[in-house]
Amino acid sequence: MNTNLLFDFTVDKETKTVYVNREFDAALPLVWDAFTKKEILDQWWAPKPWKSKTKIMDFKVGGRRFYAMVSPEGQEHWSIQDFTSISPTTNFKFIDAFADKDEVINTEFPGSEWDLNFIEQADTTTVKIVIKHKSLASLEQIIQMGFEGGFTMTLNELEILLKNLKNKKNEQ
Repeated sequence: MNTNLLFDFTVDKETKTVYVNREFDAALPLVWDAFTKKEILDQWWAPKPWKSKTKIMDFKVGGRRFYAMVSPEGQEHWSIQDFTSISPTTNFKFIDAFADKDEVINTEFPGSEWDLNFIEQADTTTVKIVIKHKSLASLEQIIQMGFEGGFTMTLNELEILLKNLKNKKNEQ
């Protein structure tokens, strides 16, 4: 088990881009599934104590994930991910936007373009995420909303989930 895993979170205001590089002690197929399958995504895609609830998951180019982050009190914050490119097990891209419960995009909050790359070396998988914003104001609004802390917590949840899934698989 690799306990010295890379985690890097960088904000480049000049290019209006967030770069996140994260290594996971798991094989590529398991990490890919964690990012692309509704039943696994909903187990980690929210910082605790929040939960993720996917209403629609159509993982294909032109498809969409429509989901909510749900607070412990039941308050729902909806988002849309529109998939623009998929290269199985190596890369996918989507446009992310906040929405209401009826899938209407909320233009008052910033959207962004996500580009996720998956690289496997031995039993470690690195996920390189590039998140581009249209404006510096959009990037700064997300930072102010606590994106770095929330996304770090979320990726930590994924690390725990992957460890549990890997252990469960090894026991079989």
